[in-house]
Amino acid sequence: MQPFQMRRLGVVMRGDPSDPAEALGVLNPAAARAPDGRLYLFPRVVAAGNYSRVGIAEVLFDQAGDPVGAVRRGYALEPSEPYEQNARTAGCEDARVTLVAPLGLYVMAYTAYGPLGPRIALATSRDLLRWQRLGPAKFAFDRRLRVDFDLYDNKDAYLFPEPVRDPHGRPALALIHRPSHTQGGMPVLPTGVNEPRASIWISYGDIEAAQRDPAALLCWRDHQLLAVPQHAWEATKIGGGAPPLRTPYGWLMVYHGVAGEILEGVDHQPFVHYSAGVMLLGLDDPRTLVYRSPLPTLAPEAEEERQGLVPNVVFPTGLDARADGRVDIYYGMADSAIGVARMDVSSGPWAVSRGQ
Repeated sequence: MQPFQMRRLGVVMRGDPSDPAEALGVLNPAAARAPDGRLYLFPRVVAAGNYSRVGIAEVLFDQAGDPVGAVRRGYALEPSEPYEQNARTAGCEDARVTLVAPLGLYVMAYTAYGPLGPRIALATSRDLLRWQRLGPAKFAFDRRLRVDFDLYDNKDAYLFPEPVRDPHGRPALALIHRPSHTQGGMPVLPTGVNEPRASIWISYGDIEAAQRDPAALLCWRDHQLLAVPQHAWEATKIGGGAPPLRTPYGWLMVYHGVAGEILEGVDHQPFVHYSAGVMLLGLDDPRTLVYRSPLPTLAPEAEEERQGLVPNVVFPTGLDARADGRVDIYYGMADSAIGVARMDVSSGPWAVSRGQ
């Protein structure tokens, strides 16, 4: 048995058929606790034409403390900036939110679907209800890799909640992201990288500069390949899921893997399977892989995960770790609804540390 398992708790949010803004569903939510302890989700809210906003929804709990629903509280972001708009549609998509303790800020990384395709953009907040855009992320040119990451499509980004060591041994902010490795529809691989499939990367930022001015959160350097597709359930591509959780054994990072055929130029892919897995990364140097799921921890098996706008999708994007030890994973279900599953450690930390 794998040391990490996820147990479904149910659906917490569905699209409102009477609201045109939700015509194509609510999905892929960030999750974060406000200063007053309330849990908020930040779902992608999709209207006709794949027009996407980032909503705000407060999670409701039953007497046992299990999530059972959500109340809409408006929108965090609507695609009003040029880098969020293109000739076909506009989008602020698939947000992730991290409370970055040294900054005293919640940082939202989201996909801005602009004129050059999907790019990573950032916003900040102190209360989760009012958000300030920073703009598109900028990736420093790295002569070692011989590519400009700003020319890649890029998605699935989020920050670590506290500093880690960068490749030079200095404390730094860290950003997970998933560049496409194509430019203009042609494969353009970084020097020394032989894997063309979309993979997970980590880049680093200046923590002292960000403490002086949050705009420094836009600047990232020292790009490192973190993980590539490895197992059959993730053979097509992988990408980040929910922001990492510190544990005694490493940074626990939920991610997604994709198997099946990707059709070029199609918004809603019909022939793929998205599943969730887990990685444990080294606490001081997250480039160190401690553990990785050989099999999915959650695969599309429930009806809501198999039937929807894009069938067979489990897409984890939010994590809520509570003081009583419960860890809930919020995820998109078939690009149509939002589910929640509880993560269990079944075999004890010794099994994780030995990679079993």
